[in-house]
Order: sequence, then C-alpha cells, then structure tokens
Amino acid sequence: VLFNQFKYFFNLYFLLLACSQFVVEMRLGALYTYWVPLGFVLAVTVIREAAEEIRCYMRDKEVNSQIYSKLTARGTVKVKSSNIQVGDLIIVEKNQRVPADMIFLRTSEKNGSCFLRTDQLDGETDWKLRLPVTCTQRLPTASDLLQIRSYVYAEEPNIDIHNFVGTFTREDSDPPVNESLSIENTLWASTVIASGKVESHGKLFLREYIGLFDLEVNCLTKILFGALVVVSLVMVALQHFAGRWYLQIIRFLLLFSNIIPISLRVNLDMGKIVYSWVIRRDSKIPGVLGNGVVFPSMVLLFPGTLTQNEMVFKRLHLGTVAYGLDSMDEVQSHIFSIYTQPQEPPAVKGLSLATKVRRTMSSRVHEAVKAIALCHNVTPVYESNGVTDQAEAERHYEDSCRVYQASSPDEVALVQWTESVGLTLVGRDQSSVQLRSPGGHILNFTILQIFPFTYESKRMGIIVRDESTGEITFYMKGADVVMAGIVQYNDWLEEECGNMAREGLRVLVVAKKSLTEEQYQDFEARYVQAKLSVHDRSLKVATVIESLEMEMELLCLTGVEDQLQTDVRPTLETLRNAGIKVWMLTGDKLETATCTAKNAHLVTRTQDIHIFRLVTNRGEAHLELNAFRRKHDCALVISGDSLEVCLKYYEYEFMELACQCPAVVCCRCAPTQKAQIVRLLQERTGKLTCAVGDGGNDVSMIQEADCGVGVEGKVRLPRIFAVFSSVFYFASVPLYQGFLIIG
Repeated sequence: VLFNQFKYFFNLYFLLLACSQFVVEMRLGALYTYWVPLGFVLAVTVIREAAEEIRCYMRDKEVNSQIYSKLTARGTVKVKSSNIQVGDLIIVEKNQRVPADMIFLRTSEKNGSCFLRTDQLDGETDWKLRLPVTCTQRLPTASDLLQIRSYVYAEEPNIDIHNFVGTFTREDSDPPVNESLSIENTLWASTVIASGKVESHGKLFLREYIGLFDLEVNCLTKILFGALVVVSLVMVALQHFAGRWYLQIIRFLLLFSNIIPISLRVNLDMGKIVYSWVIRRDSKIPGVLGNGVVFPSMVLLFPGTLTQNEMVFKRLHLGTVAYGLDSMDEVQSHIFSIYTQPQEPPAVKGLSLATKVRRTMSSRVHEAVKAIALCHNVTPVYESNGVTDQAEAERHYEDSCRVYQASSPDEVALVQWTESVGLTLVGRDQSSVQLRSPGGHILNFTILQIFPFTYESKRMGIIVRDESTGEITFYMKGADVVMAGIVQYNDWLEEECGNMAREGLRVLVVAKKSLTEEQYQDFEARYVQAKLSVHDRSLKVATVIESLEMEMELLCLTGVEDQLQTDVRPTLETLRNAGIKVWMLTGDKLETATCTAKNAHLVTRTQDIHIFRLVTNRGEAHLELNAFRRKHDCALVISGDSLEVCLKYYEYEFMELACQCPAVVCCRCAPTQKAQIVRLLQERTGKLTCAVGDGGNDVSMIQEADCGVGVEGKVRLPRIFAVFSSVFYFASVPLYQGFLIIG
C-alpha cells in the first residue's frame, strides 16, 4: 500500500521534504513539524485503502468459497472453488456458475444436452446449447468416469471465446476412441448452467485503476513544483549564486513548500468519503453502492444493458386481422373451437380441393399457432417443485414443474405464448416433439430435419411428420428481408413488417409447405449427398435447402418486445440534449441490438440507420467505408467481426467517421473490443468517457474509461463490484440530470 501511495508525485514530494530535515544544513525546524502531517495524511489514505481492500477481500472470498461437488474414488466430496485443480471431476448443478474452464463430459439430462448462459462472459443473454463428449455420456453412471483411462488435448489459452479446438482420447477401449472437441463441448468460467447437472474435467487479470481526479492532482502538483524550482532559482540568482548556492536552492524549496498544501490530499479523501456516504443514503437514488469516486463532466457515454431481457409476445398478424395483447382471448377461443370438434386431433389435408377455398378464421389461427409451437429449438425441462418429483413431473407433463430453455429468449417467449392460448409444448428430444391440445390430448410429431438459424441465412426451419396422419410439413420462420423472397406473393408483408418494426417489435415471418413422401425422400437423398461432399460442402447443402424454400405459404407475422429498463428513453434524451454522445456496445446479435436502439430512441425516428455489412478483408472494408462516408446524419450499426477488420486496417478513418455519427451501435462485441473502443475514443477525441455496464464482460471497458458506472442487474457478481466506481439502477440516472448538464 505504501509503495502505491508513493508512486504519486504528491506523496513522494512531501516524503522527500521530510527526509531532508535529517540533514542539519537543510533543517528549518523540529522534525515532527514535517513527519507528523505526512504521517497523518498517509494514515488517512491507508485506512481508506484498507477499508476498500477489506471489502474487495470479502467479495473475493465469497466467490472463491462457493461450494462445488467433486467426484472422487471415495464418492462425492465438497470442495471450494478456490481449491479446484486441473484434472478434477466437478459436478455443476443447475443455476451454479461454472468455476473454471471445463470440458463437458456428462449430463443428467435424458436428451444428452444442457443450456448455459454467457452474459457475464460476452454479454449475450441467450441460452447456448452444450453437448457432452459422446463416449463419456454413454457411461451408465457418473462414477464410471473414474474407471476409464483418458486424456484431453486442448489448444493454448487465447482470447477467442467463440471457438475451441481439442481432442478427447480414451485409451482403455479397443480400439482407442479419439473424439474431436469443439466449442459445444466446453463450459467457460463465469457461465451459468440452466438445467440438470454436469460432470466436467477440470483467468482474469485486472489492471490497477487510478482515478482521473488523482491523476489531475498529481499533474497539478508537478506544475506547482516546477514553479517552486523556478522561484528558488530566481531567489538564488538574485544573490549571484554566492557560497553554497545549491543548498540555498533546497532551503528556498523548503521555505516555499507551503504553496503545495499537504492537507489537499486529506481534504480530497475525506470529501470522497463524505460524498459517498451521503449518496448511499440518499432516498431519491435507490440501489447506490458507491465507493467515493467523484464523477467528472463527460461527453461520451457507453450504456450497458438498456433492456430487462424479458421478452413479451405482443402481436400476431395474419394479414387481414391482427391480434394484440388485449385480444389474445380471441386466439384462445379459435384454438379451443378447433380442438373441441369431434375429429381430434385435427388433420389438415394436403393440396386438396378444400384448401383452395378460403379457410375459416379458426383454421388460419390454428395453423399459425401450430407452426409457432413446432418451429423452434426450445426444450421443456421438468423440475421438482417440492410436491412432485422430477420423474413424475416429466411423466405427467406437470405444468407447474415445466421450464422452457432455448438459445434464444425470443423463441421462449413464442412458446410461452402458444401455451397461453392452448397449444402447449410438453416434450422434445432430438427426434420428436410432443404438443398438448386444450382437451389434454398429446400430439406427437417426428422431427425429420432441422435447419438451425445462422446469422448469414437469418432463418431456421424444421421438417416434421404428424404421427396421427403421416403428413409431412416443412415449417420456416425468419427475418422479413429473407422470407419475402421465399413465401408466395402477397401485398401486405412488407408494409406490416415496417409498421411492427417502427413500434420496436422484433418481427418474425412464419411460413409452411406441405410435402409428399416422394418429395421428402428426394430431398433427403440430395441433402445427405451434399453433406458428404468434401469440397464446397456448405454451398452444396445451402443449395439443396434453397430448392425446398420456394413458394411457401405465408402463415403469420409475430411481434416480440424486449422490455426496456424504466425511464431509459427520457434518460437518453436528456444525455443527448446535454451534448453527451451515446454509443451502445453489446454482445447481442445485430437484429436484437438494432431493435433495442430503435425502441430506446437511441436512434430517433428521423434518423437513417447504416448497417455496416460484414467485411472479412481490407478490400471489403475499404469499399464499405467509402459507402458509409457518403451517408450524412445517420446512426451506425456494426458487428464485432467487421469492427475488428476496420480497426486493423483503417483505424483512423473508421474512428473519424464513427465520431461524426449521432449514435453508434456495436453488436456482438467481445470484452476486449469494448475496452479497445473506449481507449481509441480517448486517444482520438481527447474527450472524457463514461462506461456503463452490468456484467463481468464489461469490467475491462469500465476500467479503461475515465468514469466507470455499474448497473445493478438480476445477478449480483461480487468480483465485478470490486472494480466499479458506483453501482446503481439505470432508472436512477435521470436524478442526475442537473449535474450532467451543468457539468
């Protein structure tokens, strides 16, 4: 602590003054007149630092003392997270945070998978699917992991959290099993397990943070010291440097030393403590956990989470009629009317004469709801609720024990909505889906093919077979920009998508296509052949799928809203009016980030949005920057991959153009990129920066900024609070309006 204190020139200056009094020729008075004030100043500072260190220690201890189950030859034993070593077999339960980087060996889930959330790692709030190593998942029990002889080869540690290369080798099998490992087989530290429990085979270095105010005091002290040296030289020069003039210079420095008040540092430290104490107890500012850092004036703000990450289904649009929250009971009545008819479950015939006649509203609603209930990657998980155990709940599809898990919160919101209107997803594995009708009948569907969502295709599809009728149906949902060219011609899709997007809703287009057995068999043969190709496999697979994506029947549009934090819109407007530029750095995908920016009015209705297309090399980046340069007064939306390319080849040009934008949204940003952007803006603009975040992925950005603000989220992470300047709810920011504008 003393070493850190004397790194400041302010403290070092007074230490040298006090030490000079040991030299008789330089002594101006009693030793205590210099050492007592210095000792008091250091004591106050050390006590304040000690209090902060103790708080940080307690937070670290809380994290490092979390208990995990370790699998040993003697059975399961409890171990602290700080005592976990390489090679340990750790059991991670539901809702536990992963204590270290691990390989996923086995899960208790019957479907052989689990979901985890990486919001504290990369900022993404979506659940991500993870798969165990195949040969270890097949073992009868977890204890059998101790009986096998195996080893893991992993690549060297790096900052890329989205890719992983490794191999798992089991030597005691004949022949030895050698299985490749990818990102799907890993559990990174600081992620959260969604369900089940995981058996796993078992980096954060924070730079020291020096407050801007302390740096300014240090700089002013150096300037005053320089003035003292000049004055002392002048005084000696007036005596023509007679005698031992060098001692005279030092004596003049000692005589004029009061120009730099030793009480300055004490007053500042005491002021911080008092301000922090007052702010924490201000009833008008809830949730503040400040550590006494004074906020300077700012011109750039980096907001963290603007939304509550709570998706709500808002609208179902069928073209001729739209259903909002106030009319969902009508949708429910349509579903009930379909399933209360004698023929249950209902069978929609193929391309017969009846389909050419205008469908009744009930059948149209039913087709739309069924498509939404089937076209997704959501898995229902059953848990014990204290009354019903897990096995019984899963066997009887207990509603009170069911939890939906998926890699996208949008899909969970859609499935929850279908449950609310009467068609419930009750079961799913890798080969089948079970729905429950309002009458309690179970509808069984076999999954024939799944085409997962990708950021390039912007859509996902699924081919299912109705077990009761044998009918094969291809369902697809995706963004309107790609689905418009896939569905049959209509005159309302583009207009209604625009209307819903302007309301801040995330819009998905849902379509279907009925297939005969011959059509599907032909497609499957071509699809399997394409997947076996060695050269251009991705292109050939995409071509085969596109051959199926033609003339699909448009069923409906869905609108889902991500609820904003309270008072976000007026807060951002106030910041904008105060001349503070606002950038949003997020780990969310491009569509989500763009929708949030519109919904929060970060981008005003009158502003155009330039979406920076994905670039992978210098030439593409040059062309896209030239296209962006021709735009005026438009907000910029750019992905982390494109940002990395631009900063690598055209750092100056990109920062110059971006700083001219009224708002900038950087999506799918890695933690290191967030910190890099803050640092570049400080260097390029010379302005003060304020970083606002709510997770572990924001730590580097918050430390890099001139002012760091932590937003208190649903999950409190002690190690993050250790580096935050202040912690408060985003809704409290409007209370600082006057201070922000005056500052």
